[in-house]
Amino acid sequence: MAKRKRLSPAQNTYLSGAPESKSALAGPLPMPTASAAPIAQVAGAASTEAALQEVSQVLQQARARGLMIEEIALDQIDETHLVRDRIAQDEDEMEALMGSLRARGQQTPIEVVPLQGRIDGSGWGLISGWRRLSALRRLYAETSEPRFARVKALVIRPDSAEAAYVAMVEENEIRVNLSHYERARIAVRALKEGVFPSQKKALQGLFANAPRAKRSKIGSFVTLVEALDAVLYFPTAISEKLGLALVRQIGEEPGFAARLKTALQAAERPTAAEELLVLNAALAACKAPQDAALTAPLESQVAGATPVATPASPADAAPRVRPSSVEIGAQERVSTQLTAGLRIGFQPGAKRIELSGEAVDAELLEALKTWLKQR
Repeated sequence: MAKRKRLSPAQNTYLSGAPESKSALAGPLPMPTASAAPIAQVAGAASTEAALQEVSQVLQQARARGLMIEEIALDQIDETHLVRDRIAQDEDEMEALMGSLRARGQQTPIEVVPLQGRIDGSGWGLISGWRRLSALRRLYAETSEPRFARVKALVIRPDSAEAAYVAMVEENEIRVNLSHYERARIAVRALKEGVFPSQKKALQGLFANAPRAKRSKIGSFVTLVEALDAVLYFPTAISEKLGLALVRQIGEEPGFAARLKTALQAAERPTAAEELLVLNAALAACKAPQDAALTAPLESQVAGATPVATPASPADAAPRVRPSSVEIGAQERVSTQLTAGLRIGFQPGAKRIELSGEAVDAELLEALKTWLKQR
């Protein structure tokens, strides 16, 4: 019987001397690094570059169209780039705006246009937002806080000077309604700056969206601006009715504008009410001779009334707006049309003077209060 051979157990170190790179039991071999195909690399780079170019173009278009808000240093903005349409700013409104900026910061951006080659170093010209820019400058001067040192702005690029003026006017019309005088004044100044070829074109260009009737009234105020802009202290206080009455008188009487200018220069006018008093008095003086001619027949019809003589010439006594109490019976009542929309009634016995008509408003009341205090 054949002898069996005993098998010994495997030794632990049997394969320990084998080179690691040649051993099949040394563990899994590292996976080969995958190398992308060249065409895939080119396609990926092109896609990334195209995306960056698209984003860049979108940003450039947004900036060119004035859709991007940028922060600009206050001293880099020239607020005189355009002739401003707003003549003065109400101090109460300015304080309210400054209070809002303190509490909430600037919520609405201004509009500016880039400038090139300015000697003063200004890089931006103001189109709209004069009140916000002024308020921030005052706040920075008072507090020196960095948050007031810069203004949020939309950078726009109008196609022409006409477009820039239209942008300014439309922005102010939307936010704070301009007076007829301010509207007419910017039309006059824009014409003088050579922005428009004629006054008619200026009115049509600046106020193209206004109704024709409103544009016609603005055109009437142009006459007032050309005649009195150099001497008026409070032109924005002139109401539509008063302004149109003054323009009508300037058209009817050639020397009225010169006399009115002289009267304004000679008068002390520390307040708007006092300036309005001068304007109303000038109108009343022009209407007085006509009123006297109309009043005399009326007085002669009143029982017991003493007729009032109409002055024969301008050299006679100063024209009277109303008869005196000596010439009217104590129980009589005389009514006189002073100006368009304003009638005055007087009854000596009752110690009563009455004003009536469309021109009787709060503005007239304040003017009368001022005049009576100085009388």
